[in-house]
Amino acid sequence: MSDCIFCKIANKDIPAKIVFEDEQMLAFHDLEPQAPVHVLLIPKKHFASLNDVTQSAEDKEILGHLLTKVHEIAEILELDNGYRLVSNCGEDGMQTVQHLHFHLLGKRKLTWPPG
Repeated sequence: MSDCIFCKIANKDIPAKIVFEDEQMLAFHDLEPQAPVHVLLIPKKHFASLNDVTQSAEDKEILGHLLTKVHEIAEILELDNGYRLVSNCGEDGMQTVQHLHFHLLGKRKLTWPPG
């Protein structure tokens, strides 16, 4: 999607501090971190939100791949004592960028409820 900031980051049109990248996904540091470690995980394929992920084999493969890489990325970031993975969906869910993404937060005691 041409006007999507996360698509532009995935296409390297906008720089980002990348933690992990492969053919299907990208993980990079958030510009406004809410914890000492705050990384965004995005699929390179554009989905506006979780609501746009279908039952297709391709979509299942992409999302499954992203979720199975979380542990590896957490190890890279040395999140040995735990972390939180969050995806906001829609206006009430406080989704501000219309590209499916997950927030990986850690390196401090995270409280609940978050907001």
